[in-house]
Amino acid sequence: MLRRTKIVATLGPASSDQKVLEQMIRAGVDVVRMNFSHGTAQDHMARADKVRAAAKAAGRTIGILADLQGPKIRVRKFENDKIVLNKGDAFILDASLDGLGNQQRVGLDYKELPNDVDVGTVLLLNDGMLEFHVTGVKGTEVHCVVVRGGVLSNNKGINRKGGGLTAPALTDKDKEDIKTAALIKADYLAVSFPRSADDMKMARELMHAAGGKSLLMAKIERAEAIPVLAEIIDACDAIMVARGDLSVEVGDAAVPGLQKKMIKMARAKNKLVITATQMMESMITNPIPTRAEVSDVANAVLDGTDAVMLSAETAVGDYPVETIEAMDRICLSAEKETEGSLIDHRLDHSQFKRVDQSIAMSALYAASHFKVKAIVALTQSGSTALWMSRINAGTPIFAMTPMEATLSKVTLFSGVHPIAFTSDSKDYSVTLRQAEDELARLGMVEEGDLIVMTVGESIGKAGHTNTMKIVRVGEHKKS
Repeated sequence: MLRRTKIVATLGPASSDQKVLEQMIRAGVDVVRMNFSHGTAQDHMARADKVRAAAKAAGRTIGILADLQGPKIRVRKFENDKIVLNKGDAFILDASLDGLGNQQRVGLDYKELPNDVDVGTVLLLNDGMLEFHVTGVKGTEVHCVVVRGGVLSNNKGINRKGGGLTAPALTDKDKEDIKTAALIKADYLAVSFPRSADDMKMARELMHAAGGKSLLMAKIERAEAIPVLAEIIDACDAIMVARGDLSVEVGDAAVPGLQKKMIKMARAKNKLVITATQMMESMITNPIPTRAEVSDVANAVLDGTDAVMLSAETAVGDYPVETIEAMDRICLSAEKETEGSLIDHRLDHSQFKRVDQSIAMSALYAASHFKVKAIVALTQSGSTALWMSRINAGTPIFAMTPMEATLSKVTLFSGVHPIAFTSDSKDYSVTLRQAEDELARLGMVEEGDLIVMTVGESIGKAGHTNTMKIVRVGEHKKS
C-alpha cells in the first residue's frame, strides 16, 4: 500500500552513518531535513552527497530540506553550565556581559532584548519551562523576577509571551547559508521565525541571486505571524507548523486549533504543509511511541497535512529506523479513514485560472467516479501533480517526469509518487502509451486496470498540460 502522507526526518549524529541512512530511506523517509544550526558549509555538502548516494542505493528519490537557523534569541553560557532558579529569585539578563553567567546574571546572544521589553513583559525560557517577569530595564540589563523556576542551562532560548521581539528573520549567517543551500541544490529552504511576507520575499530574492531554485517554506513559530498568515502563505510555497516556539509564544492550548487552521489554509491556497515538533518525542529513548504520540501523528494526517516531521528522534535518538517504521504504520492506518474524500471540493464552487489546473481537477473528479487504479501526471514542473495533491481522491498519483529537480520536489507532495520517465516521441499519444507500459513494468498497474492520464500536447514544455485521457491498461497492445 502506497502511503500518501510524507515523512520528513532530521539528520544528525544518529543518522550520519551511511548504512543507517539507507535503512531510514528504505523504512519510508521521503525528505531529509538538514538543520543549518549545526555544521559548516562543507559538512552540509558532504551530507547532501551522502543522502543522494543512500537514496540511489535504496532505489528511491529523496528530497532535501535546508532549514535556516534564524536569529539566536538565547542566553549565553554559565560558569558551571547551568543554574537552578527558584520562584521569587531576582535575575538579570545582561546584553553587555561577555563572560560566563552565574546565579545572578547571564549574557545574551540577542543584544536587542533590552529594547524589546518593558516592565511587566513576560519572558519564557527553555521552551517555556521557566517564566520571568521583567521588573525594570537599566541600560543593557533586563532585571527580572522568577515566577516559574527550574534549571537554566547554556544557550537556552528566550521567547516573549505574545510575541514582540524585533529580531530579523534572516541573519548574516542565514544569508550565507542560503548560498550553501543553492550550492547543494536543496529542494526546499525553510525560513525560521518569519514575521511577514516580506521576510519570505527577501529569502526568495537571495536564493535566486545565489542561483538556487529551492521552494520556499515559512516556519510559523512567531505570534506576529498569525495575524498575517494568509499573506505569508501567499509569499511562499510551503509552511511548517512549528509547534515548539509557536506554543511558547501563543500558549500551548491555542496550537491544536491553529494547526488545523494552517493546514486548511495552506491546502486551499495550493501550498504544502509540514506538521512538526515532538511528534514521536518519547522514541528518542524508547523503541515504541506513546499512545498520545500515535494520536498526534494520526490527527495531523486526518487534518490533511502533506508531511509529518521527526526532529531529535532521528537526529540524536536511539531508534531512528524504528521511529520511521512506527510513523509509517500510523500514517497508513490513519489514511484508511480519509480515503476518497472530496468534501468541500465541488466543480461549481471552483474557479480555474489555468488550463492545466482545470485538467488536474478534471482528472481527480474522473478518478473519483470510476474504479481507477492510478492517476498519472506527465509533468515537467510538477504543477499538475501539486494541484492534484490538494484534494484526496483516494487514488495514488504518479508524477512521471524526466526532470531530476521535479522528481525530488514532489517527494513532499501528499499522495504523489515520483517516477523518472523520458519519452523519445513528440506525439503525446505515443508518450502516453510508453508511460502506461513503464507503470506496468514497475508493477504499479496491471493489465485491465483503469487509469487516468494527463499530458500536454506540446511535449516537454512546462505549464502546457491540456489533455486528460482515461485508459484501460494493455488495450493499446490489442489494437
